[in-house]
Amino acid sequence: MHLVHVNLAKGFRGGERQTELLIEALSHLLPSLQQTLVCQPDSPMIEHLGAVDGVRFASARHQLAGHMGIRDADVIHAHEAKAVHWAWLHHQLFSTPYVITRRVDVPVKSKWLNRKSYQQADARVAISSLIQSLLVAKGWGEVVRIPSTMAHLTHSPDVTTSFRAAFPGKRLIGHAGALVDKHKGQRVLIEAARLMLSSHPDVQFLFFGQGDDEAALKAESSDLPNVSWMGFKANIGDYLAGLDLFAFPSRNEGLGSTLLDVMDCGVPIVASEVGGIPDVVLHEQTGLLVPPDDAKALAQSLGRLLDDEPLRQRLVVNAKAHLTDFTPEAMARQYAALYSSIADQ
Repeated sequence: MHLVHVNLAKGFRGGERQTELLIEALSHLLPSLQQTLVCQPDSPMIEHLGAVDGVRFASARHQLAGHMGIRDADVIHAHEAKAVHWAWLHHQLFSTPYVITRRVDVPVKSKWLNRKSYQQADARVAISSLIQSLLVAKGWGEVVRIPSTMAHLTHSPDVTTSFRAAFPGKRLIGHAGALVDKHKGQRVLIEAARLMLSSHPDVQFLFFGQGDDEAALKAESSDLPNVSWMGFKANIGDYLAGLDLFAFPSRNEGLGSTLLDVMDCGVPIVASEVGGIPDVVLHEQTGLLVPPDDAKALAQSLGRLLDDEPLRQRLVVNAKAHLTDFTPEAMARQYAALYSSIADQ
């Protein structure tokens, strides 16, 4: 089978990492599978996947490009919004069946091209139960759910130890994500840090990442000695492993695959109850959920975890067990079965 993945994103975020993880897992599961990734000519995915057996690359800057060089595909897999239209056009040109994966927790706009693209797809996949329900409500066809996966991040004990040593006597609450407040809600966590400054003076809040709101967020928190901006880290696993707690106050989230990596590192989580996060963080079982945009509730739940070691331990144990549903191998098996069922039609 020749499987063609399409991801035309210009940056590199969670959806691109999930595209990579699937391609890598499929190469191990099905060594004879031929895979092609259609992506931007300067996409980081080309370098990241360069050593994976059986993977080729094709460049496309937009939905109209790259079709003529790919005429032998058995199945197309569209991984983001622009790729959906690329796959639909390729289907019109060559009658190639295609799969759509929807990763964001907002309804698809009911434009003519979106409607046609989804209706004519051979399969529609949602990464969370909320996204699944939103797609089902459109009435554009059956929707299956295949969740995103953890990345099995590695970490260097020496780097982790050195990281913690930079904050002697502190308990560390971390956050990782693009510094875009309308999505990730960093301002909510800054306000929680302000509320906890006197009640938990031994706590340091660490923000990992880069983004459009970086300068503004740093300015707004400049008076808080318990807030540190750590920048982008190439191997975030080195730092997640050194945290005491993880806070994830997103305002919207398709699933929150970062949370899977945090769980895999054995770090307790407090997250906002939005999007697909409740598929990952089961309240009082694998973590704590709080209402979105509620700094007071976030601070209270973080304080509760800091003060309750048995609760922290219970959440970590349960989270580890929950991760069996979110492995690269599990995701690859589900997609492989889907591809086969489509190719055999």
